Amino acid sequence: MKKIISFISIPLLFISCSKNFIEMQPISSISVDALYKTDKDYQDAVIGCYRTMQNQYQNFWQFGDLRGDDVEEQWTAALDLMRIDNFTADNSETVIASSWQNYYNLINRANTILDKIKDADSTVVKNKNRHTGEAEFLRAMAYFDLVRIFGDVPMLTTPISSDEALKKGRDKVADIYEQVIIKDLLDAAARLPAKYSGSDVGRATGGAAKAMLGRVYLARKDFVKAEAVLQEVTQMNYALLANYTDLFDYTKDEHHSEYIFDIEYEEGIGLGSIFTSNFCPFVASVMSFYGVTGSTGNHGSPTAKLFAAFTDGDKRKDITVAKGVTDKNGVFTPLPTGFGMQAFTKKYMTPMKTSNDSRANWKVIRYADVLLMYAEALNENGKTPQAITYLNQVHTRAGLAAYGDMPQTVTRENIYLERRLELSYEGVRWFDLLRTDRALSTMQSVGMKSYMTVFPLPLGQIQIVNDPAILPQNEGYN
Repeated sequence: MKKIISFISIPLLFISCSKNFIEMQPISSISVDALYKTDKDYQDAVIGCYRTMQNQYQNFWQFGDLRGDDVEEQWTAALDLMRIDNFTADNSETVIASSWQNYYNLINRANTILDKIKDADSTVVKNKNRHTGEAEFLRAMAYFDLVRIFGDVPMLTTPISSDEALKKGRDKVADIYEQVIIKDLLDAAARLPAKYSGSDVGRATGGAAKAMLGRVYLARKDFVKAEAVLQEVTQMNYALLANYTDLFDYTKDEHHSEYIFDIEYEEGIGLGSIFTSNFCPFVASVMSFYGVTGSTGNHGSPTAKLFAAFTDGDKRKDITVAKGVTDKNGVFTPLPTGFGMQAFTKKYMTPMKTSNDSRANWKVIRYADVLLMYAEALNENGKTPQAITYLNQVHTRAGLAAYGDMPQTVTRENIYLERRLELSYEGVRWFDLLRTDRALSTMQSVGMKSYMTVFPLPLGQIQIVNDPAILPQNEGYN
């Protein structure tokens, strides 16, 4: 899957709307209909959706991690990242504009696929179910991210013209969940296979759709449905790796027993990720230790609060938060005194020959996350003893003594803490704070105001529509 994306190129142009409000549909020198005939045509079109996610998730950490309390931008030259970090970002931020565009590019690609494939002959398009399920899964992911980042957004489920796009207003978050996100994931779960082989490994599976649906139900505080679907995932032959640090050893196969769904990247073919460059300090001792070549970003330092959250003996600490490197002889070399970045994460450190060309994937959802979500749902449904059993699977893997009996309230807080320690730098923390109603109380001291549970809509989109009755800005950002 990593390599196959590089060989697929779908011609995509914007239709007539010169200011690029939303990408409407794929076109080329031949008609749109001619692009959707064979099974390979649809496979290539779906690959185009994955490729858009590759672009988008390079910077997803800014929403999921930097916005929260575990990651901060210590490199003061990175003013855009500092604004995301300290809640001074406005509607002109590049990452906000590019994210809006990326998600709607994907949505409109998926809409076109789903529009064309519904009448396709299944004897010709032999993988019709799979292509449909993949397009639905990726569209659901896009809308799930959009509503969590922006709140109400335009809900598009069919290809539309540029004129129609300019008249399409914002739809309510609740409607988008019910009419697209949940519906798409349910259908995708039924259509997609449990696993793949060969070059197809890395595509969305039925397990990925169910795991994502569990995350959606938790965001909606529908703990009954979350428990039911996550319980199904626990019976799908996933398993925790014995060694936590193996999750971040990119010299090994990333499609292991704990893998559920990643955004896939591969070095050396124009499809590498920026994660190693982004998080690595531009310090010779660190770069030499990990075999990192080229310039690096010095971005995304772990906070003192995250350091303090780890207890002695937690095997996750060393790879999650670091202030230097320790060589094979046990000699520790700290980051230089006075260097702008005083701490970094090792989760994305891997040998890299060229800047911004890492083989490190972005872990969208993995089995430890499922176990902790399942524990949370069980606990909220009054099944605390069962919840502790699943919490302990993750907790003891980290080398920590198992929890005994605890009341529901204490179990809840320990699940929240476990998610924080287990999933740091995986795009989860900020959204966990939001869905558990702890964002403002946690972040108010560093600049968050009550309306900042969502980001502003991109200024460019507001200006293109130029009608607040159709596309109003989020409260507080005008």
